[in-house]
Amino acid sequence: MKYKPIEEELIASVSLTFKALADPTRIKILHLLFYKECSVSQIAEELDMNQSAISHQLKYLKQLRLVKSRREKTKYYYSPDDYHVMNLLEQSIQHAKHID
Repeated sequence: MKYKPIEEELIASVSLTFKALADPTRIKILHLLFYKECSVSQIAEELDMNQSAISHQLKYLKQLRLVKSRREKTKYYYSPDDYHVMNLLEQSIQHAKHID
């Protein structure tokens, strides 16, 4: 099989995904959303963090299309937008457990 280099645009996109996964708060949020859809207030309560910090991280994750939202009356509920990334996160967690 002949080697075909990855396009620069794709490399940049992959790099942004890994950057998103490099932040402990974003890992916590994504891990929670892997198991259940949550509103900002639910995430803040589950992770014992303030809502503004959660909202800031969700905005970043949404820009990268790692989470999506749906509106129900006045609340937004968040869930994973891409299970490829969620699987990558879960595999990374399993890898870290394997190392310890």
